Amino acid sequence: MEKIVILTGAGISAESGLGTFRDEGGIWDQFDLSEVATPEGYARDPEKVLSFYNARRENAVRAEPNAAHFALARLDAVLVTQNIDNLHERAGSTGVIHMHGEVFGQFCNDCGEASDAPMIMSADAACTACGAEALRPDIVWFEEMPYHMDRIYAELATADLFVAIGTSGTVYPAAGFVQVARDAGVRTLELNLAPSEQGGVFHAARYGPASEIVPAWVDEVLGTG
Repeated sequence: MEKIVILTGAGISAESGLGTFRDEGGIWDQFDLSEVATPEGYARDPEKVLSFYNARRENAVRAEPNAAHFALARLDAVLVTQNIDNLHERAGSTGVIHMHGEVFGQFCNDCGEASDAPMIMSADAACTACGAEALRPDIVWFEEMPYHMDRIYAELATADLFVAIGTSGTVYPAAGFVQVARDAGVRTLELNLAPSEQGGVFHAARYGPASEIVPAWVDEVLGTG
């Protein structure tokens, strides 16, 4: 079977009730990203940042995987996600590469000790390893390098097909994955509600709700449609 590398973005979770970030009316229209999604914002007001991610955590718990998540769990593919929720895992996918971190994790900003995050994080909670009151969500913020980049580029270089699902095509380095794949001779496909900023770079594209077009594509790949 050919090797498929899949990148998912906020659009795949939108039908599960989790808001997208960059669409009109999305999360970044409602919040100042410099205040809640940068190291500087955390340094200025950690309680405000933690409250923002406490809300994201609560929303993620209430959400349920949709048909697109369950469809991808049927594939033997390398699954990379920009999403910080755990809907892929709850749908049955394993080994998901979370390039932007996970809202259910935390680490100490002083010593780096990582652990599971409580549902409600507080700025006065102490690290169990060093005692510092410096716990932050295990989220990649603006100005920080996404996780697992060496592995992701290695997977792209050896893929037969790269598929981007529910992405805006505006956030780098993920927005550049399609060009990296094409440069390596990999076929590329976009599955999205509408063309992304990188839509014209893909070899092929299908547009519509993720819960419809993703299961249909998976059925084709597996020959079960």
